[in-house]
Amino acid sequence: LGGGTNLVDLMKLGVETPTALVDVTRLPLDAVEELPDGALRAGAMVRNSDLAAHPAVRDRYPALSQALLAGASGQLRNAATTGGNLLQRTRCPYFQDVSKPCNKREPGSGCGALEGVHRDHAVLGHSDQCIATHPSDMAVALAALDARVELYGPEGGRSVPAADFHRLPGLHPERDTEIHPGELITGVVLPAATAGLPSAYRKARDRASYAFALASVAVVLHLADGVVERAQIAFGGLAHRPWRARRAEDALRGAAPTTAAFEHAVDLELAAAEPLRDNAYKVPLARRLALDVLGRLAPPATT
Repeated sequence: LGGGTNLVDLMKLGVETPTALVDVTRLPLDAVEELPDGALRAGAMVRNSDLAAHPAVRDRYPALSQALLAGASGQLRNAATTGGNLLQRTRCPYFQDVSKPCNKREPGSGCGALEGVHRDHAVLGHSDQCIATHPSDMAVALAALDARVELYGPEGGRSVPAADFHRLPGLHPERDTEIHPGELITGVVLPAATAGLPSAYRKARDRASYAFALASVAVVLHLADGVVERAQIAFGGLAHRPWRARRAEDALRGAAPTTAAFEHAVDLELAAAEPLRDNAYKVPLARRLALDVLGRLAPPATT
């Protein structure tokens, strides 16, 4: 238990019923530190508000700072931790209501959202077992920034790309992440390669604060000699995990940063969407967000 901002709520709802809790708040994982290779490491116990306000994060990884500030409320950000943010559970109402069928909460019971209310649910990467979305804003920025999640457990330490840390539902939606039994998140590492590159995060939601994303996007854009040398794009609110837009990134590599090129790349990515009865609006919403952020990061004269 760190900040407890999600776990305690789930315990009150009866979704989580642990027989014991381990307090990890005294572990020495509450620092943001520069690494010898120029990367930046944030310990798992760093509070979301502190990470968002850290000068190195604001200066070198602005998309992460923006994503953190877009999440929850000031009070919650003061309590929530880096590790806990990554491990938070979906806010699907069928998952949170123990009287409803939910394969994530109770494997084999069915997915109530499929034929129920699914306005906020996934349009990419979902399965007939689960259409929930992942709620973290921070995780979307970490995926776009090529961050890595550091873990420690019985077999020692290892790290996983942030873009691969969360899973698609497939046949086992009860497994949210690639974390192994007995492992603990110890920190996240922001690479030197994306430090200082233009980056931004934007989120669409039902109200101005304290609301989860209907759709969001984080973009890192590296221009050189008048073309896109590298674009790194991740969508939030569209899938069971932050959705790294690999098709769009490939389409932009070497292209001139024009509106037409951005539209082609984003449309190529979102062509894979499979919206449901009530959430088709998410596709054009995500498209507009991505085009807006790409246009803001590219020099105005080229778009």
